[in-house]
Amino acid sequence: MEEVKLHGAWPSPFSYRIIWALQLKGIPYEYVEEDLSNKSSLLLQYNPVHRKIPVFLHGGKPVCESMVILEYIEEVWPNNPLLPNDPNERAVARFWAKFADDKGLSMWKMFRTEGNEQEKARTECQEMLRQLEEHWPAGKKFFGGGSIGMVDIALGGVAHWLPVIEEIVGVNILDPLAFPKLLKWIYNFKEEPIIKQNLPDQNEMFLFLKKQREILFLSP
Repeated sequence: MEEVKLHGAWPSPFSYRIIWALQLKGIPYEYVEEDLSNKSSLLLQYNPVHRKIPVFLHGGKPVCESMVILEYIEEVWPNNPLLPNDPNERAVARFWAKFADDKGLSMWKMFRTEGNEQEKARTECQEMLRQLEEHWPAGKKFFGGGSIGMVDIALGGVAHWLPVIEEIVGVNILDPLAFPKLLKWIYNFKEEPIIKQNLPDQNEMFLFLKKQREILFLSP
């Protein structure tokens, strides 16, 4: 098999999307940790447009952007599928994966802002969660059924990173009364062995992100 490498960063949910997919499919790979304050020449070479992680290498050829990488992995390694076989169900899953990817940025906007901007981001984040709660498939452990799929992976940031952001910025969004289905999904997702074994430590993440936020607001 051609060599598989992943350039990522430990605090990034976007890196973990790829790690989870590779682990779920049993694909051996080499992981390269990037220092985002001093990006490697290889990262800049492989992703000269956005200069961001994750970057996925297959046979030396780079693929960038986490959701694009997930689609590539699904196409090249169809075993243990992340998308349903039915064309309509695949389209629905892709819709919600894109929804999670687009709207999930609101929680990071909430992390990076203060005052009115932060309140606006908080409202956007709550609306994202409301839509997910309202449209979550009834009676399913994960979005697509009994196993983790692409929508679950796309929502991984909500499961593990949002609670840390809530604590840092001092807000409470994941209300069990408002979002019972989502909270149940978060528990199921994080208890799945492959996910549980491949999550960054929340205490370390809290300290790292808290420092990053302090640096952000010290900047002129």
